[in-house]
This record gives sequence, C-alpha cells and structure tokens, in this order.
Amino acid sequence: MKPLEVMGVRVEMPTNQPIVLLRERDGDRYLPIWIGAAEATAIAYVQQGVEPPRPLTHDLIVNVLAELGHEVSAVRIDDLVDGVFFATLVIDGGVEISARPSDAIAIALRVGAPVLGSQSVLDDAGVHMPEEQEDDVEAFKDFLESVTPEDFVEHAGDEDQPGSESDDAPRG
Repeated sequence: MKPLEVMGVRVEMPTNQPIVLLRERDGDRYLPIWIGAAEATAIAYVQQGVEPPRPLTHDLIVNVLAELGHEVSAVRIDDLVDGVFFATLVIDGGVEISARPSDAIAIALRVGAPVLGSQSVLDDAGVHMPEEQEDDVEAFKDFLESVTPEDFVEHAGDEDQPGSESDDAPRG
C-alpha cells in the first residue's frame, strides 16, 4: 500500500461531476475518482474546516465509533473492478469494513487516518503528471483554495444519474 494525499475536490466540466483527487506521497501519480455531490461536500467541508450546525453522516459515523471506543486506523483504496473503485475502512487496526472510496476518504479526513492506495489501483488508474502540466496542478490547487462546499450543493440530488458516485466509477 502506498500513502496518498487528498488534494481536494473539483467539479469536472461540462458534466458538473465532482472528482476527488488523490496524489502519491512518494511518487508522481494522481488518482482521480468521480464521486457524488454529497460526498464532495463532506470532503470539502472538512478540508476547509467548516463545521455544520448538525453532524453530517460521516460525522455521525465517526461519533458512533468514538462513543463505542473504536477508531479508524486507516483507509485503503484497494481494488478497481470493471471500472468500480473499492475501499476498506480499517477499524482498530484489524476490523475491515467495505466502503465506497468517497465515504472512506470523508471519514479518514475527519479523524486524521492515513489514506492508502494499492499498487494495482495506482497502476491501473493512476495518472502520471508530466512536468509541463505542473501549471495545471497549481491552477487546480488555486481552485481548491477558492471552492466552497456550496459549489456542490446544487447537484446533491443527482445520485441517480448515470455515472454518479453510487459506483465510484472512473470515467473520462
């Protein structure tokens, strides 16, 4: 497993489909995963330090685990089958729970757990970023600094549309 950094979320144009972008910490590959609007908002909230007035679903999961005396040790993006990403929440260092990558990432960010990617997923879906595209990465980082969670709310009811996060399918 390779450590990944959550770069943030963005909206792909012209489809208005949110993407979470992960980057190898010790490499030059990026892993884009198309996600749903609600999960994009949950990830953006935690990255921007926004505290909603009531707990979101991911906050609730973290709170329930904490109240039961458990913690999320890590999140693994560990498989890609027929275009669908699979993730695992590792609880207390040993209990493994299958999850969508977007949900797992939203939870990991809330508790500071590491996000890891399997070598095979990175080999299959990782994108090498050539040096001449570094300006694009900087532009993306600028975008991430200016995007707000409200940018994703408009599409929150789109989960039933083809290509929605219900399957965490890579496209493009």
